[in-house]
Parts: sequence; C-alpha cells; structure tokens
Amino acid sequence: MDRLIYTAVSGLNASLNRERVTASNMANAQTIGFKSEILQATPMTLEGPQLEVRALSGTAVTGASMKQGEINRTGHPLDVALQGEALLAVQASDGQEVYTRRGDLSITATGVLQNGDGLPVIGDAGPISIPPGGEVTIAEDGGILVADPATPDQPPQRVDRLKLVSPTGSQIAKDLDGNFRVIGGAGTTGGALPLDENAQVIPGALEQSNVNPSEVLVDMISAQRLFEMRTKLVETARQVDEGGVRLMRIDS
Repeated sequence: MDRLIYTAVSGLNASLNRERVTASNMANAQTIGFKSEILQATPMTLEGPQLEVRALSGTAVTGASMKQGEINRTGHPLDVALQGEALLAVQASDGQEVYTRRGDLSITATGVLQNGDGLPVIGDAGPISIPPGGEVTIAEDGGILVADPATPDQPPQRVDRLKLVSPTGSQIAKDLDGNFRVIGGAGTTGGALPLDENAQVIPGALEQSNVNPSEVLVDMISAQRLFEMRTKLVETARQVDEGGVRLMRIDS
C-alpha cells in the first residue's frame, strides 16, 4: 500500500502545480504582453531489477507560449506592440537586463522611460532618459523621437532607440515577475540577448495577453477534478490497508 500512497501523493503534488500555473495564467489574462506558462509532467521511475508497475510524477514549468496576442490600437503615442519574436529590453530591480513583450510605456517625473511594470526601458546606452518639455513619439524601428512644441516647424529629433532583441538561438526562461532572462548566458555575451536591428514595433498599439480565458477555465476545472480523484485514491489505499490490519488481528 505504501507504493500506492506515494504514487498518489506524487500525483497530488503534480495536480497542485498544474493548478498554480493555471491560476497564474488566469490571473494574467488581461495583462499587457503576458505569455502563458507551460507546465510539463514527466514520469519518474526507479531503476532496478524489480518489475516497475508504478511511476512517480514530476512537473516543472518548461517555458512560455510565445504565440502573439491580439493587437489593439490605442492611439497613445507611447504604446508599442512588438512584431514577430522580438523582445523589449528593460532593467529589472536587481539591475540586470531582462526582456518583456509589455509595451505600455510612460515617462516618470524624472524623465525615465518605463513600461507598465515600472521597469526602466533600455536603449542604445542604458536606460532611456527623455528631455523635459518635449512631445515624444516612437517610430516603427523603435526610435525615440522628441519634438519641441516651441518650434513646430522643426522635425522631431531622434534621442535614442528601444533595445529590441532576438531570442532565436538562446535559452530564455520566465522569472517570478513574468520577465524573461537568459539561462546561463548560453549563446550570448554576458547573459544578454543579441540586438535585432530589423525588429519592428507598431506605434500606438498594445499586444494583449495570449491567454485564452475559456481554455484556462476548462483546464482549471479538469485539474480540480483530477486532484479530487487522486485524493480518493489515497483514501482507498487507507481503507484497504486498514482492512488488511483487521484481517491479521482476526487470524491472531
């Protein structure tokens, strides 16, 4: 019975992990640029000469679905939707360069360009700083253009460019904040993704979350039912074990 119980408890842990991932995806169904997490379950068997008829379950978040979300036109000059597989470089709270698809940008009181998570956006030479008093627009190539309202006849001046990178050929993973980081810096220099010179953005638009609320809801119900089934399996194992103990007492 101990084998059955351990196997069932392993399944319970896998169900809990599945529910956590599903709940996270559901909670971020309306988050700008969010990429749904992918959970993978694999059987774990013990090697040995005996016949292995049961296997424990191991689960882990293996990555995120990079499927593009719906593009909504907002008309806001600081909103950008990234095209293709490009990622936007931002500075995390620990000072490291991380990557996101979230393009709802704004300017702080000190002139720092930040995204909707409050992280400074990185440009050609670090975090982008906007000169005060200018009208800011973003070009399709990610260029930051600033126009002086006092001289409307003069063309906007390019002050920086969004750092748009390519994840192709590099291993990336989502951190707890929902941003992407390079795994061990493999295939990159210093743990940073290479610059994508051909990357384009859609100004005045935002990419929505790629989470499908209907699918996530169905997955949550399925995970809950599976958890209940595995809970009943543990209870059944307990009842069978108690029945065996009672039989041994009768023989005594």
